[in-house]
Amino acid sequence: MRLILRITGTWLIALALVLAVVDGTRSLAANAVEFTSLAELWTQLNPASLEAVRGFFASRFFADLLDATLDQVLDYPAFAVVAIPGIMIALLGRRPRRERYIRAGQF
Repeated sequence: MRLILRITGTWLIALALVLAVVDGTRSLAANAVEFTSLAELWTQLNPASLEAVRGFFASRFFADLLDATLDQVLDYPAFAVVAIPGIMIALLGRRPRRERYIRAGQF
């Protein structure tokens, strides 16, 4: 299980790095800081699924709250939205640390 978590986390971190490089290249070309938002990336990849998610959230009880939250998340840079879960998943897949305590007299 840890292997799957580590591989998934590594892939997400690599994807975030690629997205950051693309944003950096676009920023250099435009002579200004530009980020690709998650909404732009999602629309480029599969716009029908974005509309399906919006429709799903619209049919829920807290539709206004969910829609506002979704809009906030979609405005974030895509590399950050991918990197944060990637780092968390990779950390979940690491080996548990075994603490080794040294007594005061041992060095």
